[in-house]
Amino acid sequence: MKMNRTAKRTVEILKLAAKKPEGVTLEEICEELSLPKTSAYDIAATLTELDMLHVKRGQKLTYRIGLAAYRIGMGYMNGLDFLEIIEPELRAFSRKVGCTVFFGVRSDHEVVYICKFEPENPIITTATVGTKNPMYCTSLGKAILAYTDEETRMQVIGRIHFRPKTERTIVSREELEEELALTRERGFAMDAREMEDHMTCVGAPVFGRDGRVLGAISLSSLYRPDEDYEVLGRLISQKAAEISRLLGYEKGSPAPFLY
Repeated sequence: MKMNRTAKRTVEILKLAAKKPEGVTLEEICEELSLPKTSAYDIAATLTELDMLHVKRGQKLTYRIGLAAYRIGMGYMNGLDFLEIIEPELRAFSRKVGCTVFFGVRSDHEVVYICKFEPENPIITTATVGTKNPMYCTSLGKAILAYTDEETRMQVIGRIHFRPKTERTIVSREELEEELALTRERGFAMDAREMEDHMTCVGAPVFGRDGRVLGAISLSSLYRPDEDYEVLGRLISQKAAEISRLLGYEKGSPAPFLY
C-alpha cells in the first residue's frame, strides 16, 4: 500500500513531540526526521492550529503535545470517550460546592489540566485548560503520583527539579515521598498554598476500569484559616470514587483506592 507522505510526516512529528515533554524545536524536527524546513514548519503550524501541538515562544519556538492530542490519547487508552462521562459530573459538582473543579492527567513529571469548571461566582485561578504545572506542588499531581505504580512513580520523581513556588512548597524528594504516603493514608492530596500563596486545593485520584490511575480531580478555593480541609478532602475523595465507578472501576481491581 502506498503511504501518504504528508500523513506519515505528521504522525512522525507527533511521536517526536510526545517523546520530549520539554518541547522540540523546528530544527530538531528537521534533523531527527530528515525533513525539509518548509514542510516541517507547515505541518507543525497546522497541528498547532488544530491544538494537536502546543507552541511555546522563546528564543526559539518549541512544540509540545497539545490538548487535543491528549484527549484523543486518553480516549483510546480507556476504550471510550470518558470525558463525555465526567464533564457533566464535574460541572454539576462545581456548582454544588461553589469551588473551581479541575481534572488533570500526568504528562511526564508535570500535570496537564484537561477540564476546568467554575461556579457562578468563580475565584480567579491562574490554571487554565492546557496549562501544565509541577506535580510536587499541586493536589492533582500528588494525587496521581501517590496512586501510580511504584516503579513509574520513582522514575517520575527522579526527573523532578524541585523549585519553590512559595515559602510552603515541597523542595525535596524526601518531603514529597512523605507527602505521598500521607495522601495514600487519608485518600486525598493537598496543595497547602504551595503553588500560590492565596490558594488551597484538595485532590483525589480517578481510576479506569483496568484499575490504573487515569488522572485526578481537585477543588480549588481561596485559603481560609477556618476552613475544614479534611471535610473538603473527604468530599473530593468521594466524588473521585463516584467518577471511577462510572468509568467501570470496581473494588478489587489491581489499583488500591482509599475511601
